[in-house]
Amino acid sequence: MEERKFKIALFGNVYQEKKSMAVQKIFAVANELGMDIAISEGFYKFLQNGMQIAMPECEIISDGNFTADIAVCMGGDGTFLDVASLVGHKDIPILGINTGRLGFLANYSPDDIEMALHSICNGTYNIESHSVLRMTCDERPLKGNPFALNEVAILKHDISSMISIRTSIDGEYLTTYNADGLIIGTPTGSTAYSLSVGGPIIVPQLDTICLTPVAPHSLNMRPLVLSGSSTVDLCVESRSGSFLVSFDGRSQGYPDNIHLHISKAPYSIKVITRQGGSFYSTLRTKMMWGADIRQ
Repeated sequence: MEERKFKIALFGNVYQEKKSMAVQKIFAVANELGMDIAISEGFYKFLQNGMQIAMPECEIISDGNFTADIAVCMGGDGTFLDVASLVGHKDIPILGINTGRLGFLANYSPDDIEMALHSICNGTYNIESHSVLRMTCDERPLKGNPFALNEVAILKHDISSMISIRTSIDGEYLTTYNADGLIIGTPTGSTAYSLSVGGPIIVPQLDTICLTPVAPHSLNMRPLVLSGSSTVDLCVESRSGSFLVSFDGRSQGYPDNIHLHISKAPYSIKVITRQGGSFYSTLRTKMMWGADIRQ
């Protein structure tokens, strides 16, 4: 019987050509290691037609129905979030090659590609499990993919006045946020949107959910960290009669006075990290803690 080859599913940024040049190194190393490659259809067309790269023999991924041993993501954290939504409950670990900016999730650089793929073949790498949020609604089925690795954000429409978000935790009334919005975030998302509006940084391994108001009317409304087993119940009222729900940046409009429930999803996203790395060293590096910017 022929031995099954190790298979990678490759996804990437299709907007900036210079950031995708390192894909040729992935092809070369994968060929050297005898790996099979599957490539998302959009990325394949971008590489072949937009960048005129000679493509290897590979499988084309045209929808979410794919299998692989690992998923390789080339881009920034936005691209990583897109890949995470495609991987979903498949339990496929994701290797992020950072060609973006900060890269908390995509934590390998293009210079690390050869080392990263060899370490995967040798088993010398770590996998972190990152919790995911799921939203349900009493009145209607939700559009798209109602899961989020970073956050579910309840937001006003751009030109609307602030909204009122009645919030309960596990059935007990907490408060009504009068604000531009409310971010319900995972520990992974604590260094994303939530951080930009004053939320706390939370170590990814902790089992928590964080509520961070966006521009609250009252300065007494502060971020609140909940147990990861909590269910957050929401009902929104606005002058415009509708509001936005954003799942990791994927936004949909909904009418007022529907009842939303947000809790931890029954699966997690597996993130490949290098041995010897840590969240604290990433914070120091990415956020320049301790750096003297006067130099």
